[in-house]
Amino acid sequence: MSERAVATGRSAAGVVLLTLCAGQFLMALDSSVMNVSIATVADDLDTTITGIQSAIVLYTLVMAMLMVTGGKIGSMIGRKRAFLLGLLIYCSGSLTTALAPNLGVLLFGWSILEGIGAALIMPAIVALVAGNFPPEGRPRAYGLVGAAGAIAIAVGPLIGGLATTYASWRWVFAGEVLIGAGIFLFSRRVTDAPVEVRPHLDLLGSVLWALAMGLIVTGVLKSGEWGWFLASGDDPSILGMSPVFWLIVAGLVTLRLFGSHIRRLDEEGGEPLFTPSLIERGLNGGLLMFFFQFVVMMGLFFVVPLFLSVALGLSAIETGLRITPLSVTMLLAAAGVPKLFPTTSPRRIVTIGFVAVLVGVVALLATMDADATASIVTVPMLVIGLGLGALASQLGSVTVSAAPEELAPEVGGLQNTASQFGASLGTALAGSVLIAALTTSFLSGIADNPKVPPEVADQANVELASGIPFISDADLQSALQDAGIDEQTADAVLDDYGDARVNGLRTALALLALFAVIALFFTRRVPDEQPGPPATIGGSAPG
Repeated sequence: MSERAVATGRSAAGVVLLTLCAGQFLMALDSSVMNVSIATVADDLDTTITGIQSAIVLYTLVMAMLMVTGGKIGSMIGRKRAFLLGLLIYCSGSLTTALAPNLGVLLFGWSILEGIGAALIMPAIVALVAGNFPPEGRPRAYGLVGAAGAIAIAVGPLIGGLATTYASWRWVFAGEVLIGAGIFLFSRRVTDAPVEVRPHLDLLGSVLWALAMGLIVTGVLKSGEWGWFLASGDDPSILGMSPVFWLIVAGLVTLRLFGSHIRRLDEEGGEPLFTPSLIERGLNGGLLMFFFQFVVMMGLFFVVPLFLSVALGLSAIETGLRITPLSVTMLLAAAGVPKLFPTTSPRRIVTIGFVAVLVGVVALLATMDADATASIVTVPMLVIGLGLGALASQLGSVTVSAAPEELAPEVGGLQNTASQFGASLGTALAGSVLIAALTTSFLSGIADNPKVPPEVADQANVELASGIPFISDADLQSALQDAGIDEQTADAVLDDYGDARVNGLRTALALLALFAVIALFFTRRVPDEQPGPPATIGGSAPG
């Protein structure tokens, strides 16, 4: 083969990889881009902050419910076709959101259309990497695709802050349409094996899976508001228990029914939503690692911005810049690890990755106190980024290699479901634990503070026992002034609240560190050797 042909092949592979990375970046961006602009969007649409948060939650929920079905549709119509169809739906949702005059249109565009589009695109990306790169090139390709998604989540607040500050939040979604158009143009270089045997869609399995994921994810996301187990105060309850408990139980029961259904269908020679043996053939190790990676990562992306923007009062732009070191080292590790250590055991790299994440989280935990400055996050973000990049460089290849190539769309659906479920759980757990620790610490602090009159402490115990909001000193001071609290008492309350706020953040970080430790225990399920070429469905993968 001539040098020109080799260069052309490399150029084509680079365009394919850039296209798929851009698709993953676009899908992940909406998970965080509006987190710093919720109040502005609510004002523009004449709605509440809760309404905008519902749109973000519903986007995650739609993806979790439909991701596996989206992967199956990719097997039916072709991975590239599913990718392009999803891109068209997603961009239609982005355009609808950019022009939304009210909350209803925003929910339809952002949460429904974009969620459906993402459920088609993300499993297809996993399958298209498998079909466009040889086994030896997949760890690097999957690493860069995974890094693109995580970097989108990390820089989302910065992009949203810049757009909201200097133009309008609507330009973020308009920009997504332009990026989608560019991806569509470059996608002609992406190859896909033809669908030789067209499978059927397991409708009952799709409904049971969507219902199970919907119930569980809704329960997890509402845990911060309703609590996990026992109902308290004026919160809704069923037989004395929190609705969250019953939602998760109902979801697990539905998941059990789904498992029985697909096993029975598989034994009868039918076509279940996904092959049950996928979970039993080594894929479970990769899925567990994806789950724990996103629990810790999304928990951090919830806690650290709160510390920077609320506790320290940094602007949206400054907050995004402080998180940027994580994006840089993650990209370097995701691209560099497969290149520098192509034959190293995936289990070892994944273990080292989680150790790095754990070290970074513990460093944050050790340095975060009431007098801490924004500079304490820089080194931990660099270390955590290296760990997450190491994970991203291995996990996609590990999961796809556990199954024949024709099952890659199903694997993609399962992989992204594990990621979305981990993201939901990480955010919800970090939030609920933070608020619980903040509330307990603050109420006990003012009760023991001689500068706070007993009647003020008693009133706070009555009104705030169900949970204290995580707010800035300026907002708390304004609330105390509106309540008629004298200056000396207000200063004492502010000091106690500052200490309680840090205690809440530290407790949430401790929980994330615990998840990293648990993940290390399960790394034994990750293969000890780099994956070899899986069975193919015909044709060859370009280098």
